[in-house]
Amino acid sequence: MTTISDAIARQKKENVLCPPEIKTVETEATASTLTIELVNQSSSSTVYAYITGLAINNNNSVVLLEADGSTLYYPTNPSSNGSALTEDCAIPLGEPGSTTKVTIPNIAGGRIWFCIEDTLTFLLDVGLTGPALVEPSVNNTSDPNYLKNWDFCEFTYNSSELFANITYVDFVCLPIALTLNTTSGAVRHVGGLPSDGLATVCKGLVAQDANDGAGWSQLIVENNGTNLRALNPTAGIVFNPVLFEGYWTNYINDVWDKYASTSLTVNTQASWGDVSGSTSDLTSFTFDSIGSFTKPSSADIFGGATGAFAAQPTNTDQLLNIGARLDAAFNRSTLLVNSSQPDKEVVSTYYENAITNHYARIVHAANVDGLGYCFPYDDVTPDGGINQCGAVNDSTPASLIVTVGGNDAHSQEPAA
Repeated sequence: MTTISDAIARQKKENVLCPPEIKTVETEATASTLTIELVNQSSSSTVYAYITGLAINNNNSVVLLEADGSTLYYPTNPSSNGSALTEDCAIPLGEPGSTTKVTIPNIAGGRIWFCIEDTLTFLLDVGLTGPALVEPSVNNTSDPNYLKNWDFCEFTYNSSELFANITYVDFVCLPIALTLNTTSGAVRHVGGLPSDGLATVCKGLVAQDANDGAGWSQLIVENNGTNLRALNPTAGIVFNPVLFEGYWTNYINDVWDKYASTSLTVNTQASWGDVSGSTSDLTSFTFDSIGSFTKPSSADIFGGATGAFAAQPTNTDQLLNIGARLDAAFNRSTLLVNSSQPDKEVVSTYYENAITNHYARIVHAANVDGLGYCFPYDDVTPDGGINQCGAVNDSTPASLIVTVGGNDAHSQEPAA
């Protein structure tokens, strides 16, 4: 039986949002609705927004906002896959500098999509407990949205809090910034990319490829000679399965050599507390009485969910927890300089090794405040540290401002 967590995991992996089989109803603590202000800070007068997710208090049904920004559209299960939506869900934004207000209910797995100079196509597939929403994909060249200029941010608004984040886990395209105003007057802000952020990222990828020849420039997708988006390494591997093959080999071998004679301590930041592990042979990183990890491939490290970091049949949750912290340390290349993960991690030491996730390094550097999800476990943070994932959250949200375009990108929190 699938849960909301299962549904969101599938959404992230397959770009398909399905209602879970297990239904939940939450007791309201936050307000039943929330105002979101959509701000056009692009240079275009033709910008459309879409808001999608699972309606928590309507049987976790797939829901979209209609074009008026307030009417809720609950699509019915179609008779065949690939069916069109029956309602107009393209919310038109105003001229550059203008604000468009919309209202959402409690939603899980929410996304706010933007498309410049065009509309997006969402389709419906037949689902078990309701329709499955087929979302735009950057990994499918036959997707009708593939050559369009679009992006999204993520949010969940439930009975406990509003949580929202910008994301580069799949790709970089449009600059998006978040500002959360709370009922207490506090302001939480993530600045995102400036208007030339994509150009900066692409320039950095080209420069890194010239430096090490690993193929970073292959992550750039162009349309008629213009940069359209920059893919993350996992998406790049979809198009070229041998891309980055063997890239991490020397670093992994150095890690295995280091921890053959010393222990790695992992703070699970959960009930399991600290656990210790070492490399017990040429292929296994073993945590006594818990389990082992094999040497990961490049795809395992960039994606964080396959091979070495896939779910294991015993001690599943504990090993996934440890694996997340190992994977974050691999992407940031800190395992050779810090044997206490993620404790004692220092942001300034991330990505310092020549072998590292240069996509994440370049994208973080391009953001005005250095924040934003660049790989699946970019939210792994030492206790008391600054989360690098580019999120805002609060249990008493008053409004959320989502800005697209980057023309007013800033790193400092605006006045309340």
